Amino acid sequence: MAQSPPSDDFLAGYVTSVLEHELKWNRSSFQVEVRNGVATLTLPVNDQRRADAAQRALAKVEGLQAVEIAVRDAEPSAPALLRAERINFPVGDPFRPLLADPKQPQFFFSFLRLKTPVSRANVAAVGYGENFGLVKWLGDRPGDGVQLSLNAGLFAQFNLSTPSANLVNADYTVGLALSGRHGPWSAKANLSHLSSHLGDEFLIDQPEVARVNLSTIALDGLVSYEWEQWRLYGGGGYLLHRNPDDLDRGLARVGMEYHASERVWDLGRPVAGLDIASLEEQDWETGISLKAGLEFGQPEPGRRSARLLAEAYRGFAPFGQFYNTEIEYYGMGFYLGF
Repeated sequence: MAQSPPSDDFLAGYVTSVLEHELKWNRSSFQVEVRNGVATLTLPVNDQRRADAAQRALAKVEGLQAVEIAVRDAEPSAPALLRAERINFPVGDPFRPLLADPKQPQFFFSFLRLKTPVSRANVAAVGYGENFGLVKWLGDRPGDGVQLSLNAGLFAQFNLSTPSANLVNADYTVGLALSGRHGPWSAKANLSHLSSHLGDEFLIDQPEVARVNLSTIALDGLVSYEWEQWRLYGGGGYLLHRNPDDLDRGLARVGMEYHASERVWDLGRPVAGLDIASLEEQDWETGISLKAGLEFGQPEPGRRSARLLAEAYRGFAPFGQFYNTEIEYYGMGFYLGF
């Protein structure tokens, strides 16, 4: 069957990404609107050089029927945060997913060399999950707006140093998120449930380990600012429900990312992320996650991409049942984006 053409909303986001990342245009220096596959690019002044550059760069966008150039007669007023128009089941998220957060819902496989206070092991970490947009209210500018999403994920670790690659720990998450973007600023509030479980084979092999019935409901929020190829973010949260009931409630997170617009050696685009999280339960000691590598396929907000990342972590374990155990690991991971 023939592949369905991309939506106008997807094309508008993709065109914006090309102009920002390839031509290095500031988001506030242009406006994009796509109707029936035809993009209207509005510039503040009549600049033929910029118009020609845009036509050349956008000629390769699959599904785009034509590009029309318009010029604003006067300085526009500040764009509205929201319009009346909305989209059901939108693609992507106004708040870009975190690159280095170990608990970002996504599909991935990582091979890790893990060190704990009592042992070393080769570990396979796998994850399955996604952020599924339910409804998006559009803003005045392409990419702007407010979106309600459902997110869910499974994060599991297998001990490859055992004969049958024992399942060690599995964390399940599900939540509702409200995200929004206004120019370079974006934010996200998330209400999520976490449930953590030890593997049967792990418990059989190590009967001295005391299982914790770890279950939480957390409300957290993040604010992000993007400048050219860089991004900074920070925020915090609070445990509304906790089991064990003596868990301290506070949590905090900061980080930064780099997303290159050009490929290196005609391969992928360099990306890197640093994520620093701390919990009141651990006296605000930090867990530091670092990931860096190459991204292949369509840049965000594209539908399909893959990342090959080197990764390292140091701090209290992000693996639910072992939240009070200090660990270190390093390795390689393969990540898929939808």
